[in-house]
Amino acid sequence: MFYGTDLSSRLMLGTAQYPSPAVLREAITASGAEVITVSLRREGKDGGAFRDILKDSGCRILPNTAGCHTAGEAVTTARMARELFGTSWIKLEVIGHADTLQPDPFALVEAARILCADGFDVFPYTTEDLIVGERLLEAGCKVLMPWGAPIGSGQGLRNIEGLRAMRAHFSGIPLVIDAGIGSPSQAAQAMEMGFDAVLLNTAVAKALDPVQMARAFGQAVAAGQMAYTAGLMPRRDMAHASTPVFGMAELLP
Repeated sequence: MFYGTDLSSRLMLGTAQYPSPAVLREAITASGAEVITVSLRREGKDGGAFRDILKDSGCRILPNTAGCHTAGEAVTTARMARELFGTSWIKLEVIGHADTLQPDPFALVEAARILCADGFDVFPYTTEDLIVGERLLEAGCKVLMPWGAPIGSGQGLRNIEGLRAMRAHFSGIPLVIDAGIGSPSQAAQAMEMGFDAVLLNTAVAKALDPVQMARAFGQAVAAGQMAYTAGLMPRRDMAHASTPVFGMAELLP
């Protein structure tokens, strides 16, 4: 549940970089996603037509502050997005490093505090740092979105142990893996670890067949969630036979 909203799909899909509006529309449908993200940077001369696609999808829109490098920029962008899309949901991005696109934790917390006080439901794009996560919750966030790897890198879950620690530390908080997911297997892995959702864009939009890839991600996320709730077998250091040798008949020569 995210800010009081229950979702049946655990996949959140970005809407940038698709080869055509038609492909975007088909990919959203094929993915089964119920939440789609959009940046105000898409609002150019064809902004009205683009918004029609988003509206027709029937999905919940999660605007984002992509491209912002200061808390002030992010706050201003979020307020514009609320007016434009009519939603209090905002994916908060405040980039601090140009090469890795790693979020600036200080500006991120500052912007989150302002936006939460202003009535926004903030989805902060952050790292797996536990202290930053604590500060974001203190600022009023009720969801955390740690990166799997740098945006668009396709590296998957680069810090497995750090993400496991975050999942264990914030056991009652919805956590969404955001950024760096490059394949359906990586998305399934995140869900098997107990994360609540996965948000991705490039891996679908830049695929040879975005529609087929969107369908694959939707099924992978669902499979990972199903496996987690079913209870994954623990890893063992030694082999463990499925048929025990104790109690078996001993055949003498």
